Amino acid sequence: MIHVRNLCAVLAAAMLLLRTGTPAQGTAQSLPGGFRGDFLSQLADVEKKFVDLGTAMPEEKYTWRPGEGVRSVSEVYVHVAVDNYTLPAMIGTKVPDGISRDLEKTLTSKPKVLEFVKQSFAHMRDIVNGMSDADLAKAARFFGRPTTQEGVLFGIANHMHEHLGQSIAYARMNGVVPPWTAERQAKAQKEQQKTEGPKK
Repeated sequence: MIHVRNLCAVLAAAMLLLRTGTPAQGTAQSLPGGFRGDFLSQLADVEKKFVDLGTAMPEEKYTWRPGEGVRSVSEVYVHVAVDNYTLPAMIGTKVPDGISRDLEKTLTSKPKVLEFVKQSFAHMRDIVNGMSDADLAKAARFFGRPTTQEGVLFGIANHMHEHLGQSIAYARMNGVVPPWTAERQAKAQKEQQKTEGPKK
C-alpha cells in the first residue's frame, strides 16, 4: 500500500504538470496561491475532461460495461460526482440531502449525468474556495488513516484521476477518441500538411 506521504508527493507533482492556466471558473490570476490554487487548477482540468469525454460518448453507450459486476459508463461518471459530495465530509463538509450511492443506478440519462457531474465539481470548487491555508494543516482522517485536510484533498484528486483513466479506457474500447487527443492529433496533422506543402 502506498504511504499517504508518498501519495501526496506524487499527486503534488501531477497537479503541477496538469496546471493549464485556463480553469473553468475564473483565470489563473484569480486563483489563490499555493496548494489551493494548484488543486483548483487541476480540478478544472479534470472536470473539463470528464464533461468533454461524457459529451463525446454516445448516449446509447452510457449503459455499456466491460463485464459483469463492473460499473457502466454512466455509473463511473455518477460515482465520481457522488464522491465529490461525500468525500469532503472527511473534512467536515455536510453532504447535501439526496446524495447517495443509489444515484449510480438511478441517474442514467446522458444530459442528467453530465449536469450532475458539473454540479459536483462546482460543489468541490466552492469547498476549496471556502478554505484557508491554515485549514489545510488541520488534522483529519481519510478512510481511517490520520492525515490533514490537505491530505484528504490529495486523496479526492487521486480518486478523480483514477476514474478519469477508467473512463478514457471505456471510451477507447467503444471507438471514442478523447476530444483533447483528437484535437491534438488534428493540430499535428495540420502542421504536418503545412510543412510538407500541397501534394503533387
